[in-house]
Amino acid sequence: MIRILLVEDHALVRNGYRRLLDAEADMQVVAEASSADEAYARVVAGGIDLAVVDLNLRGGSGIEAIGRMLARNPGLKVLVISMHDNPSFVTQAMRAGALGYLTKSTEPEEMLLGLRDVASGRRAFSRDVARTMASIALDGTTPLACLTPREFDVLRLTARGETPSAIASSLHLSQKTIHNHLSAIRQKLDADSDFKLLHLAARHGLLELSASVA
Repeated sequence: MIRILLVEDHALVRNGYRRLLDAEADMQVVAEASSADEAYARVVAGGIDLAVVDLNLRGGSGIEAIGRMLARNPGLKVLVISMHDNPSFVTQAMRAGALGYLTKSTEPEEMLLGLRDVASGRRAFSRDVARTMASIALDGTTPLACLTPREFDVLRLTARGETPSAIASSLHLSQKTIHNHLSAIRQKLDADSDFKLLHLAARHGLLELSASVA
């Protein structure tokens, strides 16, 4: 039996996943979370084999949630299910420790196959994400690949218009640490102003993704 944690901030989406997964003889949804903090608490409580994670969550991000959950339980398997196949998000989710990445347009049968693959320790990508990954392999790394998952989260939240204070609260860090991350991001991306930083974020899809539900 695969014991599953659903990490998704929309109750209707969670209910749909639960109905699909609980109908399978080898799967059981044992916990749900709508935020990164709730997801971490569920993992601390134990009894979870696999987490299905959205990337946009209340009070944090899915990428942050993945890192925290795996730090607590390195044996946990993680499958991301997101609305978008932006290569920067795919790359950062994999770096954070996810084994699979599906988009929300994935057919139910493909989703169930991906869940079983990830539960068994294998990588799983939906067809559209696989095409994105193939493009990355052919063309080289994504433009934001130089950023760590933490730096990527800080950039994404900055692009969404959040203040360093709000970002620090969301990511459980000090404001000084956030400012240090922003300095490192500007240096890595050769952006000597906030305007250039936001221009880069927009060019690589982060402004659009931050305004949407992932």
